[in-house]
Amino acid sequence: MENKFLCESDYRFMSVIWDYEPVNSTRLVELCSEKLGWKKSTTYTMIKKMCEKGLATSENAVVTSLIPRERVQATASEKFVEQTFGGSLPMFLTAFLGGKTISEAEARELKKLIDGHKEA
Repeated sequence: MENKFLCESDYRFMSVIWDYEPVNSTRLVELCSEKLGWKKSTTYTMIKKMCEKGLATSENAVVTSLIPRERVQATASEKFVEQTFGGSLPMFLTAFLGGKTISEAEARELKKLIDGHKEA
């Protein structure tokens, strides 16, 4: 699947899979009932949908993801920054911080991340 952006309900469902995989489909039904308030039929519909989209697999009633959570998060973040801030990461960070302060440790961690992604 080329587009790794998920709607909210798809993401919430995949989060349950990511948190518990590999997970038996019966257990997944229980988890989705507890965490999402879903009925059995909804969970089985979503399993089928995620398998058709190439995001998960169900073999011998065991469901596992085919795409890491981090990849989906990265795609969603990129799409948000592109749509909302014209792709400008500095504009996003300015809006995100909005006058808040961050700790010295958070500042060091952000600087380390930025330094690790600078163009050569």
